[in-house]
Amino acid sequence: MSPLHKPGTSWDSVYGRCRSAAPEAFGADRVHNHWGGRWHADGVPRPAFSPVDGREIAGPPMLDAATAERAVAAAADAHESWRRRPLRERRSKVRATLASWREHRDLLALLLVWEIGKPWRLACQDVDRAISGVEWYLDEVEDMLAGREALPGPVSNIASWNYPMSVLAHAMCVQALAGNAVIAKTPTDGGLCCLTLAVALAVREGLPLTLLSGGGRELSPVLVRSPRIGCVSFVGGRDAGGQVATALADLGKRHILEQEGLNCWGVWEFSDWETFGAQVRATFDYAKQRCTAYPRFVVQRCLFDRFLAAYLPAVTSVRFGDPLAVERPGDDYPDLDFGPLISAAKAKDLAGLVDDAVAKGAIPLYRGTLDQGRFPTGGDTDAYLAPVTLLEPPRASPLFHAEPFGPVDTIVLVDTEAELLAAMNASNGALVGTVSCDEESTAIRLAAQVRAFKVGVNRPRSRGDRAELFGGWGDSWRGAFVGGRLLVHAVTVGPPDERLPGNFPDYTLRPAGLAVG
Repeated sequence: MSPLHKPGTSWDSVYGRCRSAAPEAFGADRVHNHWGGRWHADGVPRPAFSPVDGREIAGPPMLDAATAERAVAAAADAHESWRRRPLRERRSKVRATLASWREHRDLLALLLVWEIGKPWRLACQDVDRAISGVEWYLDEVEDMLAGREALPGPVSNIASWNYPMSVLAHAMCVQALAGNAVIAKTPTDGGLCCLTLAVALAVREGLPLTLLSGGGRELSPVLVRSPRIGCVSFVGGRDAGGQVATALADLGKRHILEQEGLNCWGVWEFSDWETFGAQVRATFDYAKQRCTAYPRFVVQRCLFDRFLAAYLPAVTSVRFGDPLAVERPGDDYPDLDFGPLISAAKAKDLAGLVDDAVAKGAIPLYRGTLDQGRFPTGGDTDAYLAPVTLLEPPRASPLFHAEPFGPVDTIVLVDTEAELLAAMNASNGALVGTVSCDEESTAIRLAAQVRAFKVGVNRPRSRGDRAELFGGWGDSWRGAFVGGRLLVHAVTVGPPDERLPGNFPDYTLRPAGLAVG
């Protein structure tokens, strides 16, 4: 029997549920922007297509710079009122927002499936982590705010598409809880409806949130350089992050710029291959489209045969395909490691980079095919890419030094500790790293020299939740670090002589309590 889409999950059905849940935010044929305290059917909707099967879905209503300026001015006015609200009132409104998110949890998750291709399990995790993460701040925020006050203006968020709930919506709630009005630009590549529904439910409860769609060229100057903005929070690639950093250079404005880095996993004097194989399989979650994915393995040459014996069974067992495809109508959602990439264009570009690397000398150790995935007969599979593993990518290839943001692993062989560290630090800074080594003292010594914010010993590291801190070294991060108390401190004002932990133009300060392990 050919797989079919699970009944009740069609895009038309899901969008209809959005219209029923928040008719003020979702029109019959377009999504609205929210600014000045109400929803607006403004902007020009841009065509958008689901990576799941290529069908057209609701696209972002793109605003011009003049409208964005009016929206920022309105958000700044709302900020002056909100920052004076007592904490107990802000807590109550945030708590009510989480209750509403929980009520609509399955709809938010289905939107993540359709808009950005997350398998059901991972889509639910994204929503659940947003809720549980903000709940932790509700309990802890009072101590974090002691001796602090809200910023002089609203927080402006420009974030990538891959985690609309657990990164962006989560941060927006914490920023509001800390006393700030909040502005967010919807990611143009995906997540529009999920984020719009989350914001619609939040503004009903009284949170001062502004949600705008638009291109970076038109909106970024307003959302970054406006003198009424109190802080800029950016999550994305180095090119776009560098442009934001340049725009901020002469403003002295509070900023949080999370940028990509090549997260590496080093293997040195190691023997626990059974554990390692299971860890490799897990690295393919969401097709490695996450800021803490591990696309590069740096392996001691004399261990390569044993590494390969553990790695290949893991990569060949990865499950991928259409995240809505089931064998029978009553089946549960498929349990997949990943679905599509964010777009057909991304899949095509990454396949081209693989072909180019091989043509320049990389050795293809493994190349999966779409025949290994599960898809409805005749379905559009242009946004899908099977796992690929390349040995020794050439320096002339972008895959040597940049994060692929897709299911492509590269392996570099080394003979000395110095070569290991040089290879692991190829991108001049990363968010996470791991060293697998039997001797713990050796692993800790090597890990301390890896330029990643978090380095695991014999285990992967991730962004983390609740009290766990997060940031990046080198070119992977600019501005204040976040996570736990640092997220609240980054969006509030403390003592006049305060130096926030982070990477700033005139200093870098490592946060207390950050450890290797």
